[in-house]
Amino acid sequence: MNDEDLNTQDVIERISSAYGVSTQKALAEVLGVPSNSVSTWVQRNSFPGKAIIQCSLDTGADLNWLLTGQVSSLHLQDSPPLKGKSLYDEILASGGKPVLRRILDAYGFTMQKELGDLLDISSGTISTWVRRNFFPGDVVVACALDTGVSLEWLATGKGNMRESKEASISDVLTIKKSRLESGELKDAGRWHPDPSMIPASAEDLVFVEGVNSSWLVDCSASNIANGRWLISIDGALDVFDVVRLPGGKARLSNKFAEFECNLSDITPSGVIIFTLEKHV
Repeated sequence: MNDEDLNTQDVIERISSAYGVSTQKALAEVLGVPSNSVSTWVQRNSFPGKAIIQCSLDTGADLNWLLTGQVSSLHLQDSPPLKGKSLYDEILASGGKPVLRRILDAYGFTMQKELGDLLDISSGTISTWVRRNFFPGDVVVACALDTGVSLEWLATGKGNMRESKEASISDVLTIKKSRLESGELKDAGRWHPDPSMIPASAEDLVFVEGVNSSWLVDCSASNIANGRWLISIDGALDVFDVVRLPGGKARLSNKFAEFECNLSDITPSGVIIFTLEKHV
């Protein structure tokens, strides 16, 4: 992203939200810069990247969120949870512009008018929140329920914008899936197995679907041994149970055929780890 693509006012508001301050003067103090520096950055729509980096290091706010406001990228450092009056004071201190900035980012809005149109709230009311450092609790709760964003983060600016379960969803194991049709493997998307089904030593895995059976294939195996294999014969793939015989031969069998051949006549495409069969 180029500097020209950034809206300095929005970035300043996110930095202020991360620090928990509501005025340019207070922000200048926590950044250790002259009091007029922040207003100069806004007027010129440019500012030193040092301020963003410093904010990220000081508060734990994600750099990408500070720059773009993207919902999925905010991760703040963990801190002991507040309770009772300390929590109440923290919420009240987060009112005004900081909480409004978080609400807008949660919805993906860039203008206050968009929020007003969505919730049927007048622009004057929203401006009053900023002017009086008001905490709109009803709007915060509605936003949390509407967007799935963490209520803790919306109310205080602390914690993660999204709950940790989102990370576990992205970490779900997926394996390439193919369909065995007329001796060829055709792409069929992805397969999502239970991780406990997958051997830790397996490397190049493919889940192959047939008409009545499906197989998990380890395509890294190439030295034919006794067992079930995905085998190419004259360029056509099929699954066979293999028994090695003396003299460089093997016996191949499945539901449709059984025969002996030279090992040199067949090409292994992978060993079958397990078979799933349909019975209905």
